[in-house]
Amino acid sequence: MDVTVGTFNLNNLFSRFNFEAEVSELGSSEKEVTETTTYRFDDPSTYRMRTFMGRLVKGKDARDTEAVATRILRMDLDVLAAQEVEDIDTLRRFNRENLHNLYAHAVLVEGNDTRLIDVAVLSKLPIGRIVSWQTAVNQADPGRPAFSRDLLEVEILSASRAERLFTLFVNHLKSHFVSPPETDDDANSRRLLQAETVAYIVSKEMRPDSSFLVVGDMNDPPTSPYLAPMTAGLVDGLASPQETHPPKPDDPPPPSVAWTHRFKESGKPARYELFDHVWLSPALARRQTEAWIDRRVNLTGDGSDHDPAWVRLEV
Repeated sequence: MDVTVGTFNLNNLFSRFNFEAEVSELGSSEKEVTETTTYRFDDPSTYRMRTFMGRLVKGKDARDTEAVATRILRMDLDVLAAQEVEDIDTLRRFNRENLHNLYAHAVLVEGNDTRLIDVAVLSKLPIGRIVSWQTAVNQADPGRPAFSRDLLEVEILSASRAERLFTLFVNHLKSHFVSPPETDDDANSRRLLQAETVAYIVSKEMRPDSSFLVVGDMNDPPTSPYLAPMTAGLVDGLASPQETHPPKPDDPPPPSVAWTHRFKESGKPARYELFDHVWLSPALARRQTEAWIDRRVNLTGDGSDHDPAWVRLEV
């Protein structure tokens, strides 16, 4: 049978529940801020503001949420790895309200990110073992977790649950964003350390003839030396992708169709890079029949600054 497997950075899929006023203005009252929990604003120990770097974290804009949902519905993948999702309740609500329960199974384990963004999996097919590697360390830096978010390992089963079709390793590696005193070298070194850790874990979990994929937002192109430990021995599933439709004209145009992320600095030409990857084990690569990128309409992005990518497999 054919199975489609893809990856999509949903760009800050936070829940719609926000604080719209200063806590001091709400007085001694109760207010429902989630579906299950009541917080008393006269008791600071009972509430938690969602903040990052001193700023309030707000829910994703409704139009942008609908935009990414429209793209997911159009792709209609069997298995989708996602990045930048706040929590499992947000993922389930998104699947229920925006995707109309397209997916029977949703997986998310709270990770390490201080911005509250996690990696996740949505699947039409049954799911087997789930492993979070968020506490894994690299011996080069054993004092802290290797992953900024998580490395999420998920088994995808046949519809009857009689066999494991493949294992998915979902990533969201260190971005190029740094805040002083960090430097670009620090970010690159962190990404290299994460790639080494992914490679080590995959080598311990999988056999040489196992069927597995390493997917996600890697924040670097496939040829990056900082990803080399992770990609060694794997097959780039997006080496020759097709586009769902041509992109809007740009000057200069993208150098190839293999890109999922566009970055434009003022006064400089846009950079087009394949940050969102689908790597296949040699055993699974033999079963790949197609590769696709769902191309954005707006150059700045449709609900996300990333374009989703996927492969079709005969399993």
